[in-house]
Amino acid sequence: MKVRRVLVFPAGTEIGLEIGRSLRHCKEVALLGAGSPGSNPGRFAFAHYAEVPAVNEPGWLEAVERVCAAERIDYLYPANDDVILGLAGRETLGGARVVLPGREACEITRFKSRTYRRLRGMVRVPEVYEYDEALARLPVFVKPDRGQGSWGTALAHTPDELAHAAGALPDPLICEYLPGEEFTVDCFSDRDRGLLFAGARRRLRLKNGIAVHTRTVDLPEAREIAARIGEELGMRGAWFFQLRRAEDGELAVLEVAPRIPGSMSAHRVKGVNFPLLSLFEIERLPISILEQPYEVEVDRVLANRYRVGFDYDSVYLDFDDTLFVKGRINTIALQFVHQCIEAGKPVYLLTRHGRVIEETLAVHRIPTLFDKVFHLTAGERKSDYIASAKAIFIDDSFGERAEVAREKGIVVLDPAMIEALLADPYD
Repeated sequence: MKVRRVLVFPAGTEIGLEIGRSLRHCKEVALLGAGSPGSNPGRFAFAHYAEVPAVNEPGWLEAVERVCAAERIDYLYPANDDVILGLAGRETLGGARVVLPGREACEITRFKSRTYRRLRGMVRVPEVYEYDEALARLPVFVKPDRGQGSWGTALAHTPDELAHAAGALPDPLICEYLPGEEFTVDCFSDRDRGLLFAGARRRLRLKNGIAVHTRTVDLPEAREIAARIGEELGMRGAWFFQLRRAEDGELAVLEVAPRIPGSMSAHRVKGVNFPLLSLFEIERLPISILEQPYEVEVDRVLANRYRVGFDYDSVYLDFDDTLFVKGRINTIALQFVHQCIEAGKPVYLLTRHGRVIEETLAVHRIPTLFDKVFHLTAGERKSDYIASAKAIFIDDSFGERAEVAREKGIVVLDPAMIEALLADPYD
């Protein structure tokens, strides 16, 4: 089986993280990330991470090229609009295939004014006004011609608001205000067969221009609009566009982008793995899409990733109210146990369980999970069973933790602290 080495750059963007989530469990892919050396979620998310300058810093292209060559990268996945523009027209970099459509699609879609000019007449796009005309059209929507997310956007109701919004941007675009509901349409195109998928989702809550709350919807008009855009711009692989209803109810195209959007996961979990399909499209493999017929609603919240300042060689874990809480197995603790097993670190169960512990473990289908089970009797101390000075001890009881910490001097944790031990990077 061919394993493709894929580099995501910049790995720490919402785009890069979604590409990582999409490809991390694919047997066909080995994942690597690259990005700036400073504070960056990519450093936590990707097990293999190369430090390179940011796209707005000198030497970024040469640095990424060196990483591609040194790591024998097969595919470079751009995960930022400026990176896409910087790589437009390049089929390869450092021996890696660049996962992008042609130069024209990348250059046109980076600018909303160029996108609107190209698509006007074949799909509805917002009217664009000169400043004096906009004063008579209030309210109007002001946004940067070249921008991403919601940076620099403003709804202007008054002449003063218009002057402030337009004056704050180097390249203001003053558009008609579209008051209706907003959608993202996630698309996939094959260069020979054309549009293969166009799935709409409603943008319910936004943060920095990203739909952090989104729901898949049936929007029949979207596929026809997608087919026209895709053919006109020569789209291939994964791409998307945004729509908003005008006052008359007609859908207008707000923007088009030849990349993965951060919340494309709503359709990924319906069976459409856009990043993987894009690799197959480049290789000209036969592609079939099997979308599942259910609605998906996604609400994205901050997720924590940790690096803790200690190491350990074994784990001693309590059962009642630690691994088994409120009548059910604590799946976070169970995930950690399996992580230790995969890492070759022994896990021991230390319990004062009131029944035959082996029978209880069998009921919950985990009878062989532990290297050894210590079933303590009244008066026995858990610290007496801990053999390693580099072990960690996890127990819900403060008294038990205090006794082990005092007698053994090791790291002790309660169940709420287990998440800090989960190491689940994209590798």
